[in-house]
Formats: sequence, structure tokens, C-alpha cells
Amino acid sequence: TEGVVVVIGPTGRNFAAGMSGGTSYVWDRDGTFPSRCNLEMVDLEDVTDPKNVGDLRALIEEHHELTGSAVAASIIDDWETCLTQFVKVMPRDYKRIMAERAARTEEEEMRAMELIYNG
Repeated sequence: TEGVVVVIGPTGRNFAAGMSGGTSYVWDRDGTFPSRCNLEMVDLEDVTDPKNVGDLRALIEEHHELTGSAVAASIIDDWETCLTQFVKVMPRDYKRIMAERAARTEEEEMRAMELIYNG
């Protein structure tokens, strides 16, 4: 579905079981999330890509605006620290497909540029 989920509360065990698409960001305040995540189909990554950082912050800010969540407010107030506690959950197959899609787009763009410059 290519959806995005942000979890700022506790997760149960077996998180991501059967997760085949989309991206999740999980606030792992105590560093125990990997033990509750089903790692058969997903990789866990730090949130460092500027686009991911911006998207994550925007989603948390929107959640706060819509709900008045005190948890979201505390994350925003201590953004630099809290950001380091988030884990990006990405299905391996989905990541591969997205990389292939990006490569195709880049290749198509290069062909278009060649046509423009070479007539």
C-alpha cells in the first residue's frame, strides 16, 4: 500500500509479522523494540535521511495538532534526542522494489536528456 505508520506508544510482540509494504517509524525510547519485532521480512534502520526526518516530524506535528497528544508534544519539544530513538521498519522486498523503481526513473530521465541534447 506504500503507507506510513508512526508509532509513539508501546508495541506488542511480533511487530511487522507479515509486513510486505510501506514504512513504519517506531519510537523506541528504551531500546527494546528489536526484541519485539519480527525480523524475518524487515530491516531496522536509523532515521537519518533528511526526507525521512522531515516526513516523520511533519506526521508527529500533525498528530499533535489534530489530537493535542501530550506524547507528540514531548517528542517535538525534545526533537534532537527523540529522533535518535526512532527506528525505521522497512520490508526488504519493498525496499528492493523502491530502489528498482528509482533506478528505472533515473534511467528514463537520462534517456530523455540524451534525446534533448542529441536531437
